[in-house]
Amino acid sequence: MTIKVGDKVPSVKLKLMTKDGPKDITTDELFKGKKVVVFGLPGAFTPTCSAKHVPGFVQNADMLKGKGVDTIACFSVNDAFVMDAWGKNQNVGDKVMMIADGNADFTRAAGLEMDGTGYGMGLRMRRFSMLVDNGVVKQFNLEKPGAFEVSNAETMLKQV
Repeated sequence: MTIKVGDKVPSVKLKLMTKDGPKDITTDELFKGKKVVVFGLPGAFTPTCSAKHVPGFVQNADMLKGKGVDTIACFSVNDAFVMDAWGKNQNVGDKVMMIADGNADFTRAAGLEMDGTGYGMGLRMRRFSMLVDNGVVKQFNLEKPGAFEVSNAETMLKQV
C-alpha cells in the first residue's frame, strides 16, 4: 500500500555520504522534530531526474527554507557513492541531502516500487515529492508513470 497524507514515514535505515565515507541515517533521525521536503526519483544521472527534478529543488531551496523547511532530501535506489557523485555533478552543495535507498528499504516500506527491469534498471523508486512534519506526511505528490507534473519544486512551494 502506498504511503499517503497522515501516515507516519516508515522507520528504515538509509545511507548518506559524509567526508568520512558512507554513514547510516535513519528516517527517524532525518524527520524527528523537523519539517522536511523529500523528493524521490527513479535514478541518479537519468534524463528527467538530472535535467529537471534535482535542479528545480536546488534552485528553489532558499525559498523552501524561507517557508520553514528545515531540510530538503533527495531519495533514490542508488548507493551512497553514486548519490554523492550525482550531488556533486548537480552542484547541490548543502541545499539538498542526497540520500541512498540502496536496498530499496524505504521504497518498499512506503509502497513506492517501480519495476524498471524493461529498461535494465531493476527495482526503482517511483517519482514523488512529499512534505513531512515531525515524521508525518502532510503533502504527497505521486507522479503517474513517465510523468513529471506534480512532484516538482514549484508545486511543493505552493504546498508548504
